[in-house]
Amino acid sequence: MKKEKIFNLFVGSNNQGKIKEIRDLLPKKVEILSPKDLFIKSPNETGKTFEENSFLKAKFFSKKTKMICLADDSGLEIDSLNKLPGIYSARWGGKKNNFNLAIKKVYKELKKNNKSWFKIKQSARFICSLTIYWPNNKFVIVKGKVEGTISKFKKGKNGFGYDPIFIPLNKKLTFGQMNPKEKYKIDHRMKAFKKIKKFF
Repeated sequence: MKKEKIFNLFVGSNNQGKIKEIRDLLPKKVEILSPKDLFIKSPNETGKTFEENSFLKAKFFSKKTKMICLADDSGLEIDSLNKLPGIYSARWGGKKNNFNLAIKKVYKELKKNNKSWFKIKQSARFICSLTIYWPNNKFVIVKGKVEGTISKFKKGKNGFGYDPIFIPLNKKLTFGQMNPKEKYKIDHRMKAFKKIKKFF
């Protein structure tokens, strides 16, 4: 595919935290619109994988807007919970995607699984799948991931989602405690983004 640079982009997400992170990763000259700007509801995420869901959202919004669309599907996999919440990461927060509820549910499930869960290193990872979908039906799908563990307590006010309970490998702070610049150097979204930045 010819690498024509993208200057106008539709970001297919109603998650404002995610839009902010994508905005921070993109070159300043890229103009972005999101569903909130055009009052478009997100489609149902019926995929079985992060890749399927990011593709489904990118295609849906691109068809609706006739624009080049970037969509992200990302989430947290916890090994002792059979890789849950996984693609259901946002849904664990209920209808309003309340991540305080989602984090409570993670701790509840860990405790249900093993009362002494906090004495055992809880291996986990953040995964991000990004799809760019062009109005001519061309598309690119990439993936990034970052390994880590689950913090015994919620720590930090930065980031969004499960950031306050995820400690990346070889670090002492959660994503929620890191300043965004530190986080962006190592996080799953940046790793995926590096694979598509040639388009911008």
